[in-house]
Amino acid sequence: MSQWTDIAEQGRRIDALSSLPLFHKLHGAPVLLAGQGEALVWKAELLAAAGAHVIVVTDRPFTAPVLAESARGQIELRPHAWSVADFSGVRLAIGAFEAIADAKAFSDAARARNIPVNVVDRPQFCDFQFGALVNRSPLVVAISTDGAAPVFAQALRSRIEGLLPKGFADWVGTAKAWRTLPALRGASATLRRNFWSAYARLAFARPQVAPSEEDREALLSQALIGGSKAGKVSLVGAGPGNPELLTLKAVRLLQAADVILYDHLVSQEILDFARREAKRMLVGKTGYGPSCKQDDINRMMVALAREGRHVVRLKGGDPGIFGRAGEEIAACRVAGIAVEIVPGITTAQGAAAELGISLTHRDHAQRVQFVTGHARSGALPESIRWEAIADGAATTIVYMPRKTLGGLRDAALQAGLSPDTPAAAVFSATRENSHHVIATIATLPEQLEAVEADGPVIVMIGSVLSEVAALADDVSDERQRAAGAA
Repeated sequence: MSQWTDIAEQGRRIDALSSLPLFHKLHGAPVLLAGQGEALVWKAELLAAAGAHVIVVTDRPFTAPVLAESARGQIELRPHAWSVADFSGVRLAIGAFEAIADAKAFSDAARARNIPVNVVDRPQFCDFQFGALVNRSPLVVAISTDGAAPVFAQALRSRIEGLLPKGFADWVGTAKAWRTLPALRGASATLRRNFWSAYARLAFARPQVAPSEEDREALLSQALIGGSKAGKVSLVGAGPGNPELLTLKAVRLLQAADVILYDHLVSQEILDFARREAKRMLVGKTGYGPSCKQDDINRMMVALAREGRHVVRLKGGDPGIFGRAGEEIAACRVAGIAVEIVPGITTAQGAAAELGISLTHRDHAQRVQFVTGHARSGALPESIRWEAIADGAATTIVYMPRKTLGGLRDAALQAGLSPDTPAAAVFSATRENSHHVIATIATLPEQLEAVEADGPVIVMIGSVLSEVAALADDVSDERQRAAGAA
C-alpha cells in the first residue's frame, strides 16, 4: 500500500468539549441532597431511579416522591439544616437554595472535601450538570447545553424521544446479557463486530419485538459459524453534502466500517458519523492537486476487502449517478468480493429542493435527463443527443459542467433549444455555503465564468425553473430601481 502514503489519511482530533459526559454507577451509593424547594423532590426521584441511597437534608417540609416499582434506590430524610457532617461518605452532593450565599457555602463545603457538587440553577457552583434525559434504560441518552439553554435541551430530548423506539430498551438489555456468550468471547474482533452489526440491523428492522433465542442462534450462525473471513464493499451515497440528508442505512454502515474510502465532495460533517476506529482515506479526484486513478482505487478497495475488512466506498450524491460505481462493482465481482449499493440523495434532488422546484412539474416537463459535462478527455461527450437537450418538455441536469457549459449551450441552441429557456447553476447544493445563479441558458455560461467559487456545481435547464427565474428577475429589477434612486 506504499502508493497511498502520499495521500493524507483524513481525520481530525476531538473538538473542544465544554464538559465531559460521564455516566455514574450509583447503585447503593450515598448521595447528599440538601436545601429547599420542588427541585429536591424531582432530584430525589431521579437519583433513586438510578439506584442511589438519597440522603435528603432539609429544614423545610418535604414530601417524598412516590417511587416507581422499578426504582432501585431509597430515600432517607434528615429534617434539619445541612452541616459539614452530612458530607461524610457521600459520593455526590446536590443542593437547591434560593439565596446565592447559601448556594456558595454548600458548594464550597463539598469542594473542600473533593466531593463533586451540583447546585440547581447555579452553574458557577457546579462541578457537574444534569442533562435532559431520554430513558430507554439500559439505553440512556443525556443532552447537555452546559447550562446555557435548558429549554432547548428539553426540545432536543423530545425530538430524540421520537427517534428512539421504546423497544430499544429490550434490545440493549438483551445485548448486555449476550455479551458473555462463550461463542462471542472466543471470536475475533472482526467476527464479534459482524455479530453486533447484524444485531443492530435486526433491532432497527423490528424495534418493538425483543430478540429471541432463535434470533441469537441465527445471528451466531450467520456471523460466527458460517461467517467468511472475506470482507465486503459497500458503495454508499453520501448525498449532496448536508449530513441531515444521509439515509439511516448510510449512517449504520459508516458506524460499522473498518475502512472508509471517500471523495473530495464528502463533507467532514458526514465523516463524523463514522465510528472512531474506522480508517479514513481520501481517494478523490480534483482538477488540481493530488488525485487517485480509478484503477488504483479499484485495486485498493479489493485488496482491503480481501484482508477481511468491511470497506465503505463513500461517494457524494448517489453512487449510480456519475459516480463510477459501475467500474467498482465490476472490480468487486471479478475478485469475488461481496458488494452492496446504498443509494443517496442526488445532487440534482438537493439542488431542486433548495430552489423550491419540482423537476417533473406536470405543466413543464415530461421527463428528466442527467448529462455529464465532460468525457474522460475533459471535453463534452461526443455521444450527447443534442435534440434531446433541445426538447422543451425535458428537464436537463448537467453534472460537472463548469469548463464545458459554453460549448454545451452553443450545441443545444443549434439543435433548437430556445435561448430564453431558464437555467440555474447551484454551487455546493444543500450545504451552508450554497448559492446559485439564475439566468437563461443563453447567458448562464458567461455568468458562471464570473463566479469565484471552489465548490461543486450543477446546472439545471428547463421551464420548470420559470417561477424561480421570474422571481430572480423581480429581485434584479428592484435592485436596479434602488440603485437608480440612490
